[in-house]
Amino acid sequence: MRHSWVEDVVATLISTYLAGLGVALLHAGGAVTGGTAGLALLVGYATGIPFAALFLAVNVPFVLLGAWRKGVAFGVRTLVAIALVGLWTVAHPAMLRVSDLEPVYAAVTGNLLAGLGMLILFRHNASMGGLNTLALLAQEVLGIRAGYVQLGFDVLIIGAALALTPWPVVLASAAGAALLNAVLIMNHRPGRYTAG
Repeated sequence: MRHSWVEDVVATLISTYLAGLGVALLHAGGAVTGGTAGLALLVGYATGIPFAALFLAVNVPFVLLGAWRKGVAFGVRTLVAIALVGLWTVAHPAMLRVSDLEPVYAAVTGNLLAGLGMLILFRHNASMGGLNTLALLAQEVLGIRAGYVQLGFDVLIIGAALALTPWPVVLASAAGAALLNAVLIMNHRPGRYTAG
């Protein structure tokens, strides 16, 4: 059964709210994650450029790829989701003052929230852009679960974090990213759920 446009709008707001809170917690704890969100966090730590701007810039080519391979509606939904995640990462810290957040808690909770947000978006024919889009395409074309593909990319990105982040934080971030991918692997299988 196809989702109504109201269900898609509500799902997009909820999923981006959760993912934005997850990224805000990661940032507050100095932790990282995989995917383009992790890449944007890393570049932001190194340069001071705000996450929202980096997240949008990194994802533009992937939005175009998603629109080309999965349709214009998918591309538009993904672009909206990316913009909303960026906005939520600005709004959450303004409303939730977190100081001295423990990095392990930030890494685990932030990644779990981001994973739940991604799962909801996947089920409503959208993504958070970037490597999520490649992971979904690999699942559709090659039959490899999106969570496994995402995990491979995440290992590379989190490994690169060693150049900017203390190794205990990287280790906690890796554990959090593994949890994020476990959420996707267990809950987003081909044929289990058909997005409308």
